[in-house]
Amino acid sequence: MTKDENKTIKVINKGGPLACMFFMTYIGAAVYFVQQSVGFGEFIVALLKAVVWPAYVTYEVLGLLHL
Repeated sequence: MTKDENKTIKVINKGGPLACMFFMTYIGAAVYFVQQSVGFGEFIVALLKAVVWPAYVTYEVLGLLHL
């Protein structure tokens, strides 16, 4: 074995509380949108809406702040 084959890489994920908050908001949005869906197609669209809605909120807030 060569010296390079014995190296290991340590990966540290520092998502912390902020990642948990984003996950919880996704779950809440998914529940909200799924409750309004009727069929399977609308269920899939509801899950996609739950992923995308923060971008719309951010866009509108920045628009209100004139940034």
